[in-house]
Amino acid sequence: MNVAVLKRWPSWLLMLGIAVALILVGTLRDGGARSENDRIDSITKRVACPVCSGESVFESRNAASVNLQNRIEDLVREGRLSDAEVIASVQRDSSVQLLLVPKRTGFDAMVWALPVAAAVVAFAGLGLAFRKWMGAEDGVPSEEDRALVDAARQTAPDDES
Repeated sequence: MNVAVLKRWPSWLLMLGIAVALILVGTLRDGGARSENDRIDSITKRVACPVCSGESVFESRNAASVNLQNRIEDLVREGRLSDAEVIASVQRDSSVQLLLVPKRTGFDAMVWALPVAAAVVAFAGLGLAFRKWMGAEDGVPSEEDRALVDAARQTAPDDES
């Protein structure tokens, strides 16, 4: 294996480690303590209006959304449930899918993370391919090319008549 190739691997591994660390910090970061109103706003922004198309309970002024917002507000003000438990409670009482934002764990997280990971791997592969193509000496024949041309010259008849 080429020594230059071995020298490049640590830098690629370092970049991969930094990218993974940044993704983990971004997804697992906790914003700290929040007020009840902040929690209510956060939850209502993640819950879909049951009758509107593409609107959150936070944005919608529909009667069904107002009822959901009041229920979420009551559950938060009781102070017994976490945000995820409030959403689960509201979802259990509904016959339609209410989550606008996927869960951050399990299969839902994987469905959102895999396309991003595939795109990163694809761009890295393209970068490596372009780097290889740029390093190739275009227009300079290899020894195999020269041998083929010499063999063709020897077997070809002379057409100088």
